[in-house]
Amino acid sequence: MSERPYILLSCGMSIDGYLDDTTGERLLLSNDADFDRVDEVRAGCDAILVGAATIRQDNPRLLVRSAERRAARVARGEAPDPVKVTITGRGGLDPAAAFFSTGASEKLVYCAGPALRETRDVLGGAATVLDGGDPVDVRRVSADLGERGVRRLMVEGGGTMHTQFLTAGLADELQLVVAPLFVGDPAAPRFVHDGDFPVNRKNRAVLAEVRQIGDVVLLRYALSPRYGESGGTATAS
Repeated sequence: MSERPYILLSCGMSIDGYLDDTTGERLLLSNDADFDRVDEVRAGCDAILVGAATIRQDNPRLLVRSAERRAARVARGEAPDPVKVTITGRGGLDPAAAFFSTGASEKLVYCAGPALRETRDVLGGAATVLDGGDPVDVRRVSADLGERGVRRLMVEGGGTMHTQFLTAGLADELQLVVAPLFVGDPAAPRFVHDGDFPVNRKNRAVLAEVRQIGDVVLLRYALSPRYGESGGTATAS
């Protein structure tokens, strides 16, 4: 049985912990230098996972943008872009979304059992649709990705996905970027939802790196003994 992937959570949030506001226009919580850092992290991963809500709301491409990094992946015998992964409880995904229509990498959809047949019919050949359980179990998803050869998984959101991986004790590392602004809207999406988190008052995370990147700050936390595996251990700064 293959080991589950090393799982890295990546998130940008406001000072008060929000991922976005409710204006309908995407809130940029980073800057060009940090976007390039995220691109470098993506290039070092085998797969990138986002929730279905993120696909519907943000329409992300989830591609490696740098031509040099894409070329380096190919030189290592890898695809130019990581495998794309999403999780959905009800389906309702558009095969024309950028997640499915851009890049040549494999696309995997882990779907709740009751919506499996309909989701396969809707997506057709745009993705491989897999039974993730009812409800979808991120432990099952992680185990299956390990069986498929994914060694390093990057989870980019949204809040539901961050919460599920954290409360399941599956996150090995958190890269959290804090932007210098407040949202202050309880209707806006947050970094995490309520839950029973293994990292708590009795089991504090290890702050492994602090880095200023222009007007944002990167906080890198070790969440498990596997921290730094397959990606190098950061030095606190």
